Amino acid sequence: MGWREIFKRRPAAAPAALEPTAMGAGILVFENTSEVIRAEKLLKEAGWPVRVMGPPPEIQKGCDLVIEFPLMEKLGVLRVLAAQKLAPLEVVPVNSPLLQPVSLFQTKDFGEYLMVRAANMKLTVHKASRRIVNVSGGGCPDVPYLAHALVGQTLETAPAPKDLGHTLCGYALQLAYEEMQRQCSP
Repeated sequence: MGWREIFKRRPAAAPAALEPTAMGAGILVFENTSEVIRAEKLLKEAGWPVRVMGPPPEIQKGCDLVIEFPLMEKLGVLRVLAAQKLAPLEVVPVNSPLLQPVSLFQTKDFGEYLMVRAANMKLTVHKASRRIVNVSGGGCPDVPYLAHALVGQTLETAPAPKDLGHTLCGYALQLAYEEMQRQCSP
């Protein structure tokens, strides 16, 4: 196999099972949230194991979100982004505890209820029925609409927030929704 084939190849089968931090992580820093959302979608579609995180304080600039990725895959990841004319402001290796990205999730167990916070959005579910009882947080104009569409629905019947909202709040609520589904799965 020549060098061109090596550089064109996509990640090996089942890369999503890999943890970025298990092999050394890097952080992609972008100008705005739209770029982060677009980059995450492109990289996941290409099969790269990436996750959206909060930026460490030492590198905060531009957006309130970063993408963590396996540093060994830097060239391939950047190639996928460049093909779609999307370039990060900075690519930072996580080589210090101070550069660790921050989890976007906080979970609070209230007994009968479980609340997941992702960035600035909160989603609360009645654990026994899996019914969404509250959506709160954020300051985006679509938050009341998202709350109206989700409250009263179960995790199985609720529409995905990403299909309804197109703001940072809608994106954060989607992350909270996915995390809630993960935490409430049997």
